[in-house]
Amino acid sequence: MKTHLPNEASMLTLGQAIAYAFPRNGVILLKGELGAGKTTLVKAVLRSLGHKSAVKSPTYTLVEPYHLQNRDIYHFDLYRLGDPEELEFIGIRDYFHEDALCLIEWPERAIGYLPQEDMVIHLSYCGQGRNVEIECNSNIKQVVKAYSANFT
Repeated sequence: MKTHLPNEASMLTLGQAIAYAFPRNGVILLKGELGAGKTTLVKAVLRSLGHKSAVKSPTYTLVEPYHLQNRDIYHFDLYRLGDPEELEFIGIRDYFHEDALCLIEWPERAIGYLPQEDMVIHLSYCGQGRNVEIECNSNIKQVVKAYSANFT
């Protein structure tokens, strides 16, 4: 699925669609250049799940945990990961459990250490907005597409 997000409001709509498509658990990989909107999309997902406080990028801590609606949401930012083996030191496998939604920025820095993803989101610049390409199984794609029919 490809779409254009003209503004931050449409990014929020996409975040709501993602939260709706993953009521229990999932692994979502976020790809794109620096500043393309990966963290903004994570904020949109968290806001739609009821998070009211600030959302900070875990650039230095690698992971920021949240507990919302009786489940764990983990926001990973692997940009500063020096070696994928460092993930073993933070107990990466413990984060991927049946009540966890894991949103992972810069997943290409952890090849071989992440479980099979449920969704991959590619964000790229397009003027003031963003182009988005979403890869996922057909059931999730249908939910996201139906929920977010009013992106543009």
